[in-house]
Amino acid sequence: MRTPLLRSLLGPALLALLCFAFRAGMPGLAPRLGLAPDEGIAPALRDLAGIGFWLALAWMGARLFDLLLRRAGPAPRLLGDLVRALLFGAACVIILIQVFGQSALGLLTTSSVLVAVVGFALRNIISDVFSGLVLGVDPPYRIGDWIETAEGATGRVEQVSWRTTRLVSRDGVAQVVPNGLVAARRLVAYGPAGASYRVVLRIPLDPALPPERAKRILLAGALDAGRAYPGLTPDVLLHEIAEGTAIYLLRFHVPDHAREAACRDAVASAALRALQHVGLDIARPARSLRLERVAPPLPRPRRAALLRRIGLFRGFPEEERTALEERMRERVLRPGGIVVRQGEAGDSLFVVAEGALDVTALRDGRPVALDRMVPGDIFGEMSLLTGAPRSATVAAATEAVVFEITRGDLEPTIQRHPELLEALAHVMAERQARNAEAGRLEDTAAPPVAPDDLLSRLRAFFKAP
Repeated sequence: MRTPLLRSLLGPALLALLCFAFRAGMPGLAPRLGLAPDEGIAPALRDLAGIGFWLALAWMGARLFDLLLRRAGPAPRLLGDLVRALLFGAACVIILIQVFGQSALGLLTTSSVLVAVVGFALRNIISDVFSGLVLGVDPPYRIGDWIETAEGATGRVEQVSWRTTRLVSRDGVAQVVPNGLVAARRLVAYGPAGASYRVVLRIPLDPALPPERAKRILLAGALDAGRAYPGLTPDVLLHEIAEGTAIYLLRFHVPDHAREAACRDAVASAALRALQHVGLDIARPARSLRLERVAPPLPRPRRAALLRRIGLFRGFPEEERTALEERMRERVLRPGGIVVRQGEAGDSLFVVAEGALDVTALRDGRPVALDRMVPGDIFGEMSLLTGAPRSATVAAATEAVVFEITRGDLEPTIQRHPELLEALAHVMAERQARNAEAGRLEDTAAPPVAPDDLLSRLRAFFKAP
């Protein structure tokens, strides 16, 4: 480090020494050059050497400060610019006093008037410059950070100059914000790319809906969105009851500000789907709120809404689907509750109504997470419709509600409508292909069965023609 330091200071030091020696030796050197010591070219050369000496000293001081700043670590460019401006400004004042013999008091008076006039005319620019200096010395953000500043300007910091801060929004639009506005307004710093923070969605629901159920439904929707955006770590809080609605806060983390809009869209869409799956909707504000005991909603609308949205039962006649709604049984699960175990025999399938469930399977003796079930998903249909053992273990990740449909529930419908088996085989084959493509099947599991083979198994299992 010493060699580069000496090399960088060598140039300005030699220039300062040369100018000092030339100015000091000019009275004795002028006669030898045939010049008059006190008039003509000699005084001009002496003044020029004096100017060079003081500017060389300022140059050397700026070089030294830059080197010390680099050794201390990364520093804002504005700080170095400020020190250079101060050093060269001081050199100019000394030159006027020492070289040209100007009065310090006269310079002070003249400069005060000049500063007052210029300052009034350029007050906004000066405010921006000094704000830029403050932001450079004690920066609340750095290049690459996402910030929200004056007048709703939001973007990634691309450049901080003397007067302005340049931002680039998520849409790629450049915004140039004066530093004076940045320093004078509230500043929200989201941090650099990859800095996670939490955002909140406000969701109004019917206050007659039990809070435990509302939280379960919304949390399951957010966990569903977590498939595409891992690390959301959502939670749900009941915030307030206002204007005839219960306001729930669905909170989740976003990986960085650039992906906040996409995460909000995914979570809001998943929460809305979770509500629709159980036949609920967003509440509308009312002018008055009357507190009274309300009977819990009947389960049938929820069952009907579920079955209508599941492809496996979409082809069922309306009367058969209504009969199936009456026969299927509701099971309420606490977190960690196991619904089915891998390897067990099973003669029923399950429809997820509320909450979220984790699907795991043993691989080399260790449980491996395969999938997460959310409202509207079904599982266990292969065991029900073909008699195969359970291929995975399914346990509740949150409080959950599932509906169980047994072979005895389906058999009367299949006997009356054997043509439904073709649609069931087709839906099951598509589901198997999606699971295999997503890696949700075990390594030891059999390959997906063709629709024709599935149809043959279904006919044999239900003894249908």
